[in-house]
Amino acid sequence: MDSRILKRRPHWLLSITTLCLVTALVSGCTIEKTSSQASSDSGKTKVAFVTNGIASFWTIAEAGCRNAAKDNDCECIVRMPTDQAAGQKRILEELINMKVAGIAVTPINPDNQKDIINKAAAETNLITHDSDAPETDRLLYIGMSNYDAGRMCGKLVKEAMPEGGEVIIFVGRLGQLNADLRRQGVIDELLDRDHNPDRQYDPASDVLKGDKYTILDTRTDNFDFAKAKSNAEDAIVKYGNLGCMVGLFAYNPPNMLEAIRGADKLGEIKVVGFDEDDRTLQAIQEGNCYGTVVQNPYMYGYKSVEILAALARGDRSVIPESKFIDIPARSIRKDNVDEFWAELKELTGESTQ
Repeated sequence: MDSRILKRRPHWLLSITTLCLVTALVSGCTIEKTSSQASSDSGKTKVAFVTNGIASFWTIAEAGCRNAAKDNDCECIVRMPTDQAAGQKRILEELINMKVAGIAVTPINPDNQKDIINKAAAETNLITHDSDAPETDRLLYIGMSNYDAGRMCGKLVKEAMPEGGEVIIFVGRLGQLNADLRRQGVIDELLDRDHNPDRQYDPASDVLKGDKYTILDTRTDNFDFAKAKSNAEDAIVKYGNLGCMVGLFAYNPPNMLEAIRGADKLGEIKVVGFDEDDRTLQAIQEGNCYGTVVQNPYMYGYKSVEILAALARGDRSVIPESKFIDIPARSIRKDNVDEFWAELKELTGESTQ
């Protein structure tokens, strides 16, 4: 992690949203979550960062965008769609019309979005982050191996439930490459299969049995947080021997934990998550969640803006031959959660000195 970045982080006791507004006024970094047009009065290079929805994960990425825009003397528009792929398409079309100098997007459905992604790539510098679209004309992908991260998640399940048992997986949506690969990584690890990111995905409706672990189901919620919780509640009722819940998107573990708490089964049903929602980290501290696999959304945002700013200057050397910039995942357990959370607060400007 760049010590220069750490030293420059603000330490006011303000919310992320308030910090964003302050920084926008001071540095010209424009952060938006709506469809209104960004100011272009500054004359600075303008780039955009597009997410796949609204979640705490993206608030952290937003902080990275904001600070990279300041460090690279550009403006960044952050857009968070509320209505899935159709909303993301409208956002991309609007950004094309705005003639931004670059777009970083996490595709919701790369196969069905190939036309709009290629259209945007023909008009401006387009990169992907968090979830890739390798069959499109994107210039590079910033993120991690979601399959390997899924296997890391499977390893946490094995640690939490070493004797084996029944497992259920929760995720926002399937058909999105990062979700598909994470899920398959979890399954392959629990069933002790060989390492194969290209393996055909197991059907979500199938019960998958290994020597020690059984994956009962995979439930999706399409970023509907109420449904995420009700999915978990239904699973607790349906599966009397359920041993572990696995949540693959940032909001899944907190909703799983609420359902488990409501059923008075904290500690009885193990929880393994993905990403660094504050409620997940607190549950790890308290012993109610075994662990979580975290990405680095701050650096997804920071690196995306940094790369797009360089490309806007005509610097193509920032595109690696592999067209992949790896920002590795980490496993967070009770023994390292305090250190990780302090680091996260430092990066997002929530800590004090």
